Amino acid sequence: MQRTSRLKRELHLLTTEPPPGIMFWQNKNRMDDLRAQILGGTNTPYDKGVFNLEVVVPERYPFEPPKIRFLTPIYHPNIDSAGRICLDVLRLPPKGAWRPSLNISTLLTSIQLLMSEPNPDDPLMADISSEYKYNKEVFIRNAKQWTEKHASQQKRASKTPDEEVTQSEASTPKESAISQKRKANDISKKGKKPCLDS
Repeated sequence: MQRTSRLKRELHLLTTEPPPGIMFWQNKNRMDDLRAQILGGTNTPYDKGVFNLEVVVPERYPFEPPKIRFLTPIYHPNIDSAGRICLDVLRLPPKGAWRPSLNISTLLTSIQLLMSEPNPDDPLMADISSEYKYNKEVFIRNAKQWTEKHASQQKRASKTPDEEVTQSEASTPKESAISQKRKANDISKKGKKPCLDS
């Protein structure tokens, strides 16, 4: 009961007063399966990009954080090829910083901030993190290319958000297998930092 009433309040707030650059809606009128769009920030490699996210609200919400992942591929050190996000507020303590006082709007705003300010010291993608730290021009060029290829607004202008999410969900595994190959395939040698608890 607490989950339902809280979700109704949050959904109402997100649809009537969304955070700047964030759009939010229910998927197939289900309260536990939500979708969001985050616009890439200006002065970032993600500028002019529209990024779709899936938000799955668990049964124990707000005592457990929602599971959020990118449906649109993004070139980012803290977001892996499956769209999983390495962000402390998306995990329970002691490793994470989730608190029941946080809400979905706060999480989406935190993800938007992470897009603008990556944390290369806690990466999911070791090679992209290394590129971000030691060769930022190459990182910016690659991130811009990925944004143009996968998140360009011109490509999305003719599609509704629901059509885009459906297409993105259908093509994500195939695209991940093909386009997510990195130049430096030595991740297996370096390994990934264990960021996710899920």
